[in-house]
Amino acid sequence: MGWNLIRLYAVLVYLFMFLPVAVVVLLSFNASQFGAFPMAGFSTRWFVALWENDAVMRAFRTSLALGLLCAVISTTLGVLASLALVRYRIPGRNLITTVLIAPILVPEVVLAVALLLFLNFIGIGRSFPMLLAGHVIFTLPFVILVVQARLVGIRRDVEEAALSLGASPRQTFFAVTLPLLMPAVAAGALFAFTISFDNITGTLFWKPGGVETVPTQIFAMLRHSISPEINALGTVMIVLTVGVPLLGAALARRLAMKSGV
Repeated sequence: MGWNLIRLYAVLVYLFMFLPVAVVVLLSFNASQFGAFPMAGFSTRWFVALWENDAVMRAFRTSLALGLLCAVISTTLGVLASLALVRYRIPGRNLITTVLIAPILVPEVVLAVALLLFLNFIGIGRSFPMLLAGHVIFTLPFVILVVQARLVGIRRDVEEAALSLGASPRQTFFAVTLPLLMPAVAAGALFAFTISFDNITGTLFWKPGGVETVPTQIFAMLRHSISPEINALGTVMIVLTVGVPLLGAALARRLAMKSGV
């Protein structure tokens, strides 16, 4: 009886969390412009309207470019930082690790305001590079944690064997270490892209005037009215933010099976 109550409670919690999401997805295919049940019919007209909306498409291109740049920079810095912290005994290693993962512990709104005030203090206004830097600061800890967890599990004697056979440290990294790290690198990059693409709190503080991302565009559209296009745009966001991590998990599992580690 007790376990049945726990299962029922778990089901109710999941319904409470995901039922609103399911309603948004369902209403995005409603033929009527009024979000009510029963639905007037099945239609994809609101997705077509999104495609023809210049503001939404411009925001989507901005989010895509921002997410890709953030993923590349965060992954590169995260791999280098993880190698330095795991493979080498550097002074203050624990302190450096704490500083690098501190953005996860600090509330995002506090981090956003602090970075904005600091850059304004040194004379740097809001711009796309500032927005990119803020996203990198926020996503870098996730990449470091994922890569470090994988790097700890890679035996050092595999790299030492390559070095003893005449390979240089650079050749050892690209021929041995990086292929073994690739599942974590791919997963970290996809996580960084997803977090950047879905971010709204920091973006509202860091973005320059006239630049909108998909989350801030949704926020701006909601201030005027609840349009069926918002439901369609929300469905696209749900597919991306759920599908990309699932794709990353599948890709990481496949790469891990190929590497044999």
